[in-house]
Amino acid sequence: MPYNKISQFKKVFTFLCLFFSGFCIAQDQANKYPFQNTNLTFEQRVNDLVSRLSLEEKVSQMLNAAPAISRFEIPAYDWWSEILHGVARTQFKVTVYPQAIAMAATFDTNSLKTMADYSAMEGRAIHNESIRMGKEGKRYVGLTYWTPNINIFRDPRWGRGQETYGEDPFLTATLGKAFVHGLQGDDPKYLKAAACAKHYAVHSGPEPLRHVFDITVSRYDLWNTYLPAFRELVVDAHVAGVMCAYNAYAGQPCCGSDLLMTDILRNKWNFTGYVTSDCGAIDDFFKNHKTHPDALSASIDAVLHGTDVECGTDSYKSLVQGVKEGKISEKQIDISLKRLFMIRFRLGMFDPPSMVKYAQVSSSVLESAEHQAHSLKMAQQSIVLLKNENSTLPLTKNLKKIAVLGPNADNSISLLGNYNGTPSKIITALQGIKNKVGSTTEVIYEKAINYTDDKVNNSDLPTVMERIKGADVIIYIGGISPQLEGEAMKVSYPGFSGGDRTSILLPSVQTEFMKALKQTGKPVIFVMMTGSALAIPWEAENIPAIVNAWYGGQSAGTAIADVLFGDYNPAGRLPITFYKSDNDLPPFQDYSMANRTYRYFKGDALYKFGYGLSYTAFKYDQLKMPASSPSGKKVPVSVRVTNAGKIDGEEVVQLYLSNQNKTVQEPIRALKGFKRIFLKAGKSIIVQFELTKQDFSMIDDAGNPKIIPGKILISVGGGQPDEKSKADKKTVQGTLILSM
Repeated sequence: MPYNKISQFKKVFTFLCLFFSGFCIAQDQANKYPFQNTNLTFEQRVNDLVSRLSLEEKVSQMLNAAPAISRFEIPAYDWWSEILHGVARTQFKVTVYPQAIAMAATFDTNSLKTMADYSAMEGRAIHNESIRMGKEGKRYVGLTYWTPNINIFRDPRWGRGQETYGEDPFLTATLGKAFVHGLQGDDPKYLKAAACAKHYAVHSGPEPLRHVFDITVSRYDLWNTYLPAFRELVVDAHVAGVMCAYNAYAGQPCCGSDLLMTDILRNKWNFTGYVTSDCGAIDDFFKNHKTHPDALSASIDAVLHGTDVECGTDSYKSLVQGVKEGKISEKQIDISLKRLFMIRFRLGMFDPPSMVKYAQVSSSVLESAEHQAHSLKMAQQSIVLLKNENSTLPLTKNLKKIAVLGPNADNSISLLGNYNGTPSKIITALQGIKNKVGSTTEVIYEKAINYTDDKVNNSDLPTVMERIKGADVIIYIGGISPQLEGEAMKVSYPGFSGGDRTSILLPSVQTEFMKALKQTGKPVIFVMMTGSALAIPWEAENIPAIVNAWYGGQSAGTAIADVLFGDYNPAGRLPITFYKSDNDLPPFQDYSMANRTYRYFKGDALYKFGYGLSYTAFKYDQLKMPASSPSGKKVPVSVRVTNAGKIDGEEVVQLYLSNQNKTVQEPIRALKGFKRIFLKAGKSIIVQFELTKQDFSMIDDAGNPKIIPGKILISVGGGQPDEKSKADKKTVQGTLILSM
């Protein structure tokens, strides 16, 4: 080899040696500690990390705003983020979907899973962008989202019921499971985001009492109503987190409950994820519940019961003193620390972004066309047609003059619900209607009245009536608003108090206004926005068309117009019972399920759970099921559904069970299956269900499933069976003999 080539070879060889030497040194520095070594398991890395922290550092990580630990290059992290129906409370513009109660009205698990997937991707983009901007560790940019709210909406007066999936344990559990799967993803190693089932447990108002309320219910109600959704998310959906509630249960704060936290969550369900307190709940131990003398005793009890994160305050800082005084062991602190860091490792926070596909999500996904289209789809799916007398709807688009009135007609706040983000564009109902009709149609708008009074810009009824004279149709868009119902609000308008409602009646000023509108002789359409059940007995009797639009998200106005003018055939179903009056309700503070929700209500509801109309008609027949079955075997059920009308449309097929053995404590009937289907006019489809042992079981006082043999009435249809009708065309029924 010539000398010059030997010289070049030596130079290249020397360069490569230096390069790889530097690379190896860099790698050694990067993996200075075992917890930084990505070749080790998460468990090994977590154990190593926790073993290196001082007591003070450990306790600091148990607050929701966990500080950085610079000596180990552990960044600051705030556990508190929200994603109820899209990423919430962020400075970024995001896609806002319909409120949770509205998404429940879709009865569509696929739509909800997709929504959670899209929202998690937007959350990832925000988290990644926040790191790039140097804002890592700030609130509302993390990946641990404190949702879904799977409390049972047992009483329509509860202002936070809008955050739930309704009053039924089966529907809540099924939708909650879909949400968790969509949010957390299916990567075998990393979580896309971390969901958190809240508020555990037996929590649903009244809001003003939540910090002092001590709730006691029967074991039957506990296991068969309040806990099934939590069990589904913990045991089957593998939710990453759980939030324990403010209130006490049976004399102990929920975050320190022997039964809820230790016996059930950690021992019976084997939950290994993290638990966070609701924000300020640890302070409630000694300030409000008065079950503990001070912050230290409260903090120790909460940690011993498995509450790993304290949100909102800093009582947990006293744990340092507690360990030093021998009142709690450092090993107990380590248990919580390992749960917390396991979540952060599973989120990929200690691995190079190149290893974590979700860490590469860019801000281009925010408000993407696909996400916005899905928000509109879910708004359309959620709308429930409550009444359509003489086919008042759909409207023709060539009307000459349309009067649009009411406090929700042009109110974007009512579309966004609570725990919401902010989109770049919001379409109100008024704008949606204007966009729908042609230039030859005149659209007259008047707010006319407020929610609870008629004083709006000094308007008076004669002036409003004069302005709308000659209208072909009057569209009144009212109801209530998240400005009136929600979490711990300082609201005291007639019918509302502290975020809750003192009456479920539509405010009387709105009913009186619609009475005046009816006197015009023009067709009146009532579009109702609400996060809870409204009693509208006069409207149900006198207004020809009623549409329930909930709080429908950023595209609610477009969806409302699509339904009003027939571009979308409504198929939403009520996830809650709409009662006739306050007299139908037991006392708000009574947590017994007796005479509550469709499962136990013995009265005559205004609109039943599962109810909703369509612009077409569906027929059910050819029910097939076995006449008898051993209780341990799966039971196949099928039915033929036919679109017997002239318009394509969707139907929500619902299956209910009713135990005919009246000597046992069981619901009147209970939803055990549902499927949302699409059928072209004149077409039929066979819809199939498979009932399991769990579907036929009630849960005994020890929390174990128990089957009561005997006759089971199985009803399949577009809603609950109508016992008063001798020819219920929307339901078919059969009886199954269940044997041991």
